[in-house]
Amino acid sequence: MTPADGAAEAPPSTPASHASAGHAGGYAATIRALSDRIVEAQRPIRILDAIKWDDGVRVAFFAAGCAEPPPVDGAYYAAHPLPFDPAALRDGFYTIENDIHRELGQFNPVARIMARMCREYRSAIRMLEARGTPEFARLSQHLYGSAHDVFYAGEPTLADLGTQMTAMLDHLQGGILGQGEAKDIDGETAAALLQERLDAVFDDPAERVRVVVSDGIVADAAAGADYIKMRSEAWFNERDLRLLEIHEGWVHVGTTLNGRRQPVCTFLSKGPPSSTVTQEGLAMLMEVLCFASHPARMRRLTNRIHAVSRVEDGATFLDVFRMYRDQGFDELESYTNATRVFRGSTPDGGPFTKDISYSKGFVLIYNYVRLCVKRGLVERIPLLFCGKTTLEDIHTLAALVDEGIVVPPRYLPPQVADLNALVAWLSYSNFIGQLDLRRIEADYAQIL
Repeated sequence: MTPADGAAEAPPSTPASHASAGHAGGYAATIRALSDRIVEAQRPIRILDAIKWDDGVRVAFFAAGCAEPPPVDGAYYAAHPLPFDPAALRDGFYTIENDIHRELGQFNPVARIMARMCREYRSAIRMLEARGTPEFARLSQHLYGSAHDVFYAGEPTLADLGTQMTAMLDHLQGGILGQGEAKDIDGETAAALLQERLDAVFDDPAERVRVVVSDGIVADAAAGADYIKMRSEAWFNERDLRLLEIHEGWVHVGTTLNGRRQPVCTFLSKGPPSSTVTQEGLAMLMEVLCFASHPARMRRLTNRIHAVSRVEDGATFLDVFRMYRDQGFDELESYTNATRVFRGSTPDGGPFTKDISYSKGFVLIYNYVRLCVKRGLVERIPLLFCGKTTLEDIHTLAALVDEGIVVPPRYLPPQVADLNALVAWLSYSNFIGQLDLRRIEADYAQIL
């Protein structure tokens, strides 16, 4: 992870560096003012905090012998009110969107991005208002997608990807790649080790990334704006730490810091739900490119697809809990995994679909990078790291870089800072992807 050549070194608090001379006046200032308003307005929206189940739900579930649905319904969420006034916050985003169109015009490229963000945040607010109702799942699908979405017209769905991946991973069960590695690093020690690695990556003292131990998160680790939380009771191994460094550090925190360095488009420091697919896909791609991922990791991700797909088809919390338990997970792991899909909903309601973002995003980002190489647009690949981006905005961001409205990312993984090896690999990949694997498998039968 190294600073990119030519990246802006001055922090965004230095107005003189905000944009090129041609945009030092009113235009850039107008964008910056509107962008700052979006950043400020979205602050109280913390989706995962608003939908998580507290420890009391877990205690009650295990007290019932894991045989009764967790005690979560509409009344449960009513007892955990949102930390903001939903109607007032929605009105605030309407006002910002109207001002965007009034001050920048309806078809201005930056205006279109910011106006879409306002609409997304309003949808996110509506989703949180709908906690514990069927509307919650429908709005989740609107924001994050569905396991039954196709990648292009008439072709496989994300659920199909999960099925195919599971079939391949089943061949590895019990083989040399299926052997588990002992998790012998406790949470405190793991946090200290990860802190050392991130200090070497994010070497600007003003942008130090903190690693903190927490007992209030569902996953073993989670990234914030400039910190990474690690679950206190979790255990890790060396491979886990490498994945956290890449996934949470290089991508999630790195793109946040790059977004914070934006002198005009400060909205790139904050990601609306649509950026989740790009963020998680980018993190997954980096895991694979760094040879840090592994079959057990892939199985966790395909299980998430299966879980969301089953719930979309009518499965309950107990069905998903038993699915994980039947795969050999202990009861606490099975509960935690099932909770990811039902948080914000009820044990017999629809799913929270964010967990499909990892695999869906990987496919979309990988295809985008392949096409960039094929079409000679490799200079656009690093722009995926300039903040909390979405694929549909990269073309616009490339033009804004040329204008000086957006600055290139400072923090880039080595594989993206120097694209030579990536381009060489993808040049072959674009050809190999056209080959008929079934025909090759038949020809290779005697060799295999």
